[in-house]
Amino acid sequence: MARLLVVVPSDTDPPTRLGEWLREAGLELDERRPAAGEPLPADLSGHDGLVVLGGPQSSLDPEDVAPELVGVRRLLGQAVAGDVPTLAVCLGAQLLAQVAGGSTRIGVDGPEVGAVLVAKRDAADRDPVFGPLPLTPDVIAWHHDEIDRLPPGATLLASNPVYPNQAYRVGRHVYGLQFHIETDEALVRVWAASDPVGVASSGLDAEEVCARAAAVHPDLAEIWAPFAVRFAGLVRDAAGAAAVGG
Repeated sequence: MARLLVVVPSDTDPPTRLGEWLREAGLELDERRPAAGEPLPADLSGHDGLVVLGGPQSSLDPEDVAPELVGVRRLLGQAVAGDVPTLAVCLGAQLLAQVAGGSTRIGVDGPEVGAVLVAKRDAADRDPVFGPLPLTPDVIAWHHDEIDRLPPGATLLASNPVYPNQAYRVGRHVYGLQFHIETDEALVRVWAASDPVGVASSGLDAEEVCARAAAVHPDLAEIWAPFAVRFAGLVRDAAGAAAVGG
């Protein structure tokens, strides 16, 4: 069975539905929570793919503020160097951008929070994972930082008018999503209760933010569960190639 390393930088963003979809697609998930003291592997040699989720940490936090992100950055750098199938979500996508040569900053238009749409770019139609997505898929946004500069040579896959760098690919198999696809209604309620600044930036109250997110969650599952299956296919292919090579 193909083995996927799932790094959870904060217990506030567990794999939730994404984890379920990936397991249903036949992957073995090795979840690690560095903020809770769980060690990260020194490298990715024991895994066929990598997922890095989000959290309330800032991508701009120095090592003394967020020491748990040091190992996360190291693994993302190895994934880029080896073109290991990777899915980096929100904070994970921001860290990926940094280690691959791009940059992040505090979002110039403030936090982006709640149910939003993103639009596929033309390059996404030729991408094996993004290609079958609808033109403007629903997502859940919840970020205060932005990816202001993509890594050199990265392929932009999705944008929206607020923050253009919503999804991108580095190499052939390393993906960054500024938005969330893993959420369920309970998780969004936790985020809304803990982030009054983000909620206020939406122009809505917390209850309306949660209600709008709840309304799109069925569509998210319909769109993004098959996306997770396609990503799992990349991981299984990597495992098969490793077995042949070994």
